[in-house]
Amino acid sequence: MSLWRRLLRDRMAMIGLTIILGFVLIAIFAPLLANHADEIYDLAPMDRLQPPSADHWFGTDRVGGDIYSRLLFGTRITLATAVVGVGAAMLVGVPLGLLAAFSDGWVGASIMRASDIFLSIPQVVLAITIAQTLGPSIINVILALSVTFWPWFTRLVAAEARALRREIFVEACSALGANSARVLFLHVLPNLSSPLIVRTTLSMGYAILTAAALGFLGLGAQAPSPEWGRTIAESREFLPDAWWYATAPGLAIFLVVMGFNLLGDGLRDLLDPRLRRSQPRRRAVTVPQSAPIEVAAE
Repeated sequence: MSLWRRLLRDRMAMIGLTIILGFVLIAIFAPLLANHADEIYDLAPMDRLQPPSADHWFGTDRVGGDIYSRLLFGTRITLATAVVGVGAAMLVGVPLGLLAAFSDGWVGASIMRASDIFLSIPQVVLAITIAQTLGPSIINVILALSVTFWPWFTRLVAAEARALRREIFVEACSALGANSARVLFLHVLPNLSSPLIVRTTLSMGYAILTAAALGFLGLGAQAPSPEWGRTIAESREFLPDAWWYATAPGLAIFLVVMGFNLLGDGLRDLLDPRLRRSQPRRRAVTVPQSAPIEVAAE
């Protein structure tokens, strides 16, 4: 059975994939889906803090902006921040992990000790420190995400690549004269695609949460950006009366993070060969026909 068919049979993973695809489509077609697309940055003091209605589906914010329209455009910022941040972390962490796995000496040891130092600091604390030092902006949030996530990819790739280092195909490539870069990127790295896909999917959810936390603290995108974390921060002084102000972006963060977590868990169950080997295989059991039993009457 193909991977796609097995994924289709995993109900929770398909729910996560559906949620993610839904938010991707929202980000792409936000100008078409928003009913106030031309007014997301306009000020309308007369309409401030209006509850949900036919004209404003999710209500309005403190300056009269339509929360529904701003939420759709905020999807672009949130997904782009997570994708670029995690992608940059992969570009740094994956080559370092391969180098550490195939280097005997101080190079590999230095890379692993550096990753240990970064991993010893909580991710959110490190991200806050970097964003606060560099200043509040979406670019600095992306940089903070890449700095906090690259050690995870380095540790994962180094551990998996060490297991492949003594495989026959790696030794055969080296014996045939292939250089180290060719062996690493054309033969070893493709065999690491399964754990990397799982790690990337799960990291997307963590990256969205971290970016929202930085935005909530005022270290991310600045006003009048419709970033979700900043929107929740702006709603604090109006709670609980204007409950709709924080509800919409809060639910959006919850749904997209849940989608990536569900998909990541499903992919881990499908792509990890160790989990597949641990599952018992079903096989037909032939039960021999028993001989008739005679019961003596008392």
